[in-house]
Amino acid sequence: MFAVVRTGGKQYRVAQNDRITVEKLDSAQGETVTLGDVLMIAEDGKSPLIGAPALDGAAVFAEVVEQTRGDKILVFKKKRRKNYRRTKGHRQDLTILKITGISADGKPPAGERKRTAKPKTEKAGAAATEPAAAETPAPEAAAEQPAPAPEADIKKTDAPASETGAKPEETT
Repeated sequence: MFAVVRTGGKQYRVAQNDRITVEKLDSAQGETVTLGDVLMIAEDGKSPLIGAPALDGAAVFAEVVEQTRGDKILVFKKKRRKNYRRTKGHRQDLTILKITGISADGKPPAGERKRTAKPKTEKAGAAATEPAAAETPAPEAAAEQPAPAPEADIKKTDAPASETGAKPEETT
């Protein structure tokens, strides 16, 4: 059994357990996505079901394997004899899907279970916990330290005003 689905402005011929690379979908790794824009479903020995333009109620179920980016594409523009040259680069965001099931009535396959994305955890170890402890001082250490002197204190000097460079106050 295979199906033709449309996603990201392109059409893909898919069968069970196929891996396809499509335009970026907003799903996390490990989640199950439903591709509802099914154009055709065909089975061996049966006539294919063809939609006009899509089949009502048909669905293709896939698991998100990875979110990745494509190769860099360079776009170069030039107008000869005009000293005009522009270079730009582009990398397309992509999603790799593994097809888990094809259904003409839109029901997920019998063995299909909903998966949710696993939260990313930081690497365990002492190195990950030490900087956090060093940044925040313990409450006992904060109490032992003397309070800083306020900046508003006026410094008194014994030197005359002419030596310090300050202007003498004028009295009227």
